[in-house]
Amino acid sequence: MSVSLAVKERAVRPRSIRNQLRRKGKVPAIVYGHEIKSIPIFFDEKELLYILHNNGSNVVITMTINNKKINTLLTNTQLDTFNKQMRHAEFLSVNMNEATEVETDVVLTGEASGVKAGGILTQNLYTILVSTTPEQLPENIEVDISNLGIGEAITVGDLPKNPTYELVTSPDEQIASVAEATTAPLGEETIENTNELDNTSETTETETK
Repeated sequence: MSVSLAVKERAVRPRSIRNQLRRKGKVPAIVYGHEIKSIPIFFDEKELLYILHNNGSNVVITMTINNKKINTLLTNTQLDTFNKQMRHAEFLSVNMNEATEVETDVVLTGEASGVKAGGILTQNLYTILVSTTPEQLPENIEVDISNLGIGEAITVGDLPKNPTYELVTSPDEQIASVAEATTAPLGEETIENTNELDNTSETTETETK
């Protein structure tokens, strides 16, 4: 399955052209990869956000450039630090019949038994690199942590094999772990405050006598 995104070619320079596009809600971008040279384009930000919201980030995006249809995957976006608007994007041109390596989001499911017992959950890995044809790319990889106890971890190697894609990330990489919660020792300030309270109590008792 693929969805279409309307794009237009753009001039690479000057920078003022790119800023003008952004003020109009357009995003400068680059298409690169399979059998094409790098092509500068721009598109409507709202249109891409709509596509991603309804199809996920690993959807195949088809665009027409110079009367030629190109199948692409969105590989990178740059967001403005303050308003979070998209400033730039990169699309990888792909062959629908060839395997491609793509980072896929990790989604933890369930509540770890170790957390129920008072442990602290840490997610160590947020994406996993997979290799497959573009149409077989998973929207995300769900990892069930229900049986994860205190002092235990789930690694990439623990994931069940999937016939539609191959895991490229090292099997030793930790996805999530649960550690025992520790109580922080009293700091110097806390100890001093405790001593002050004790001294105050003693003084009060003396005055009372």
